[in-house]
This record gives sequence, structure tokens and C-alpha cells, in this order.
Amino acid sequence: MRPLELYIHIPFCIKKCRYCDFQSAPSTKEERQEYVTGLCRKIRSYGELAEAYHVVTVFIGGGTPSVLEGAQILDIMDAVRGTFPIDAGAEITMEANPGTVTKEKFKTLRHAGINRLSIGLQSTDNSELKMLGRIHTYEDFLQTFDAARETGFDNINVDLMSAIPFQSVDSWDTTLIRTAGLGPEHISAYSLIIEEGTPFFERYGNGKRAGELPSEEEERLMYMHTRDILSEYGYHRYEISNYARPGYECRHNLGYWNRAEYLGIGTGAASLMQEYRFTEGEEPVKLSVQEQMEEFMFLGLRKTEGISKKAFQKCFGRAVESVYGKVIIEMCRKGLLEMEGDAVRLTEKGTDVSNYVMSEFLLDKEA
Repeated sequence: MRPLELYIHIPFCIKKCRYCDFQSAPSTKEERQEYVTGLCRKIRSYGELAEAYHVVTVFIGGGTPSVLEGAQILDIMDAVRGTFPIDAGAEITMEANPGTVTKEKFKTLRHAGINRLSIGLQSTDNSELKMLGRIHTYEDFLQTFDAARETGFDNINVDLMSAIPFQSVDSWDTTLIRTAGLGPEHISAYSLIIEEGTPFFERYGNGKRAGELPSEEEERLMYMHTRDILSEYGYHRYEISNYARPGYECRHNLGYWNRAEYLGIGTGAASLMQEYRFTEGEEPVKLSVQEQMEEFMFLGLRKTEGISKKAFQKCFGRAVESVYGKVIIEMCRKGLLEMEGDAVRLTEKGTDVSNYVMSEFLLDKEA
């Protein structure tokens, strides 16, 4: 049996945030129940496929999965357990937003087998939260975090967002210090991306109102301060935007960056099964060997440990230098990559321009 990660998508939220381009929207109680019923049916339809796998992680994401009733989460997890063999030590994560959970709901989530929470905070500044379109305040988050701890959750991630409109380096530092001071096991600190089709794009897209956004230099300072401040609090960066206390790295996300097989279930959920990528409702697309190699490099280089040359050889039957030798040498010459033993990884300088470095592997067609 092969290891498998499950991603379960819940496309509902209380209110769409101004920066969000995820497949999610407000819903009625009836729409949520109809979706959960169909989702459970879909999960059970994978019974034959499940015979070849054992599940190592489950991630219930969205949207805001915590808008569902506790009983609905129980139904979803019952369908998963009734269909897939799940490892005894599997990491089972659910996203939750302040304002959508109570202590009683957390107790039900524990009963359902959820053992890791990912709580969306974004900022500890209430004016910044309001500007983002979040439904909660920092005080609401504190109540949610405390309730999670009181009900036994000992593996919690907190999501933060930098480079948002009107944010200063000082206010970002305050958000980092306040969050780290609470002692969550994991912190995801992503920079805002202005996505098409969002209210933020209408206001800020194509360079509009640039003065309301932090400058490139301020963004770079925010990134450097994230690394330095969180390090002082005992967090290590194991991926470009993710920090954890030792032993609390997100195993599900590591699977993505290591190109593990994962099955996405629910509206718009994406999957990677062997050499096929597909989104629910669409036909699978077989990746060429070159596409698989490119993914191996640009996903693997997101990790601070970088990629393993031995793993590349095992996957593709070729030395990584025989495929990407010119790019690796050039990037090392520029001080953006480094090789040490089996590893090829970004330097600190390379991390600052990671998108550029990774794009070089997409452009290389020596294979």
C-alpha cells in the first residue's frame, strides 16, 4: 500500500475577504448540508482506489471549514474512515477562523479526530483586519486560541499576512511578536498577492494606488524581520513562508513540496496521483517527465533543506546535474544556490529572489 494525503475542500465562508481568490462563498444552512451529503458520497466512491493506499495526512481546508456544524465534520470524518485506511499517527488538520468556532465545537472536532488546527489571524491590528475584510478582531482570535488550547489542541498553526495596504514594518513586527508570544506550534507568514477578480485587484491591480502598499524595500524588511523575530522565539524556517517549533512542521504541506501523492475531494480540489494532475470535475492531465522534473525542482527548492540529488536520481534515473547542471552552476555562481553533500538549496540571497531562481528551472529544457 502506498502513502496518500487527502485534501477535503469546504467552499463556504461567512463573508468573502477582499484579497481572496479561493473557490469559496457565503451559503445557506441548506446549501451546506446538501454539499456535505454530496461530499460524503464522493468520499465513499473512492472505495476501490482506497485499497491501494494508506492515508498519512488529512487536511480540511476552504473557504472556512469551521462554518460547518460539528456534526457535519463528524459525518465527513466518518466517511473518510469508512473508506480509507488511516495511519494511527496521521496528521489531521482543519482550518478555522475566529468568529465561527466555540469551545463546544472544538470538543466535537477533537471527537472527530482533528488533531491539528490552522487558525486564520492575518494581523493583530484591528484596523488592518477591517481593511482586509476579515469578520473578526484580534480579541476574537485570542478567545478562539484560548478555547482551542482549553479543549486539548496542542498542535496549532496561525496564519499571518504581510505587505498588506497601509501596513508598516513596525505594525508587522508587533503582529509577529504578539503571535509568537502565544506559543503556537507553527506559524505561516505569507506576503499578500494581489489576485485578479478580487476587490483588492480592482483597487490595487496593475500598479494602482501603489502608495497605499508597502514598498519593495519594506516588504524585504518584513520578510527579514519575520525570520529574525520568529527565530528568537524558537521557530525555525523550514519553507519559504513557514516556521515551526522542532517536530511540528506541517506534514501535509511537506507532502506537496515533496510531490507526494494527494487526492483532493470537493469543489475545485486539486490532486496529484502518480504522474497525473487533475482538478475535481476535470479530466486528468498526464505530466511529461520534463514537467515532473521541473515540479521536483521548483517545489523542492521552497524547502530550506532544498532538494536531494539522490531522490532526483531515484525518481528519474538521471543525475540532477545531467539535466539542470548549467542552471545550478550559474545560480551557485550568483550566490543564489548552494550545494552541500546531497542537497541543493537556496541561499539567503536566493530566498530573497526565489521566484526568479525557480523560473530558471522552468526555462531549462536540456532534458
